[in-house]
Amino acid sequence: MDGGGDPAAPLDCRRSFAILRFMDRRNFTKLALSGLAFSFLADSAGRAAPLGETQPQPAIPPAPRPASPGPLAAQPYAKLLERAKAALDQHGHMFTLRDRVALADFNAPSRELRFHVVDLIGGQASSYLVAHGRGSDPEHSGWLHSFSNEPNSLASSSGAFKTGEIYEGQHGRAMRLAGLDPQNNNAEMRAIVVHGADYVSENHIASWGKIGRSEGCFALARHMLPQFIGLMGPGRLLYADKITGITA
Repeated sequence: MDGGGDPAAPLDCRRSFAILRFMDRRNFTKLALSGLAFSFLADSAGRAAPLGETQPQPAIPPAPRPASPGPLAAQPYAKLLERAKAALDQHGHMFTLRDRVALADFNAPSRELRFHVVDLIGGQASSYLVAHGRGSDPEHSGWLHSFSNEPNSLASSSGAFKTGEIYEGQHGRAMRLAGLDPQNNNAEMRAIVVHGADYVSENHIASWGKIGRSEGCFALARHMLPQFIGLMGPGRLLYADKITGITA
């Protein structure tokens, strides 16, 4: 029917309005109090940590800077360096290059950087891992216990060496050495050289607490060998010793 409709609709609307008014009277106070509480909390939260801002944090001290290397006289290998300088004077006619020397400091365990290329002019040093011979450490303790010059001893030798030819051998690139002292004059016959080896690495130390052993050679980490050879080259002094050790 046109113009008609549900006659109950106006009544329902009036009843709904009356119910809402009744609810407003009963709950207005509660709603108002709730609103005030919410507003207070929101305002407090806003003051505690405004959007886009953070609470100030305690200052974090900067990471310590690596210590600058001290003078050579203060280094653990200082006494060994003095012996190397004396060897340069003793074998002076053998060396035209006296700007750098290499020191194998076998006072230290194999897990430490104990092979040092020392710039005698500028006072800087570069340090490397280096293996000693298995004959010098039969129990594989990580420490060199003795030296030997005997063939087939598989031990390291002490004393002054002259760096020589760079060549490709069974271990890859390597540098020959000539022993200049009575305690290492079999070095060439024993094929004592500087070469790279996989058992000389930080990973080996992490797994075993030490690096592996050579058969008497000065074995370095493979990736460090080119740097060492580049710094030393042929014709310079390499000096090895354990000042407090026993030399066989």
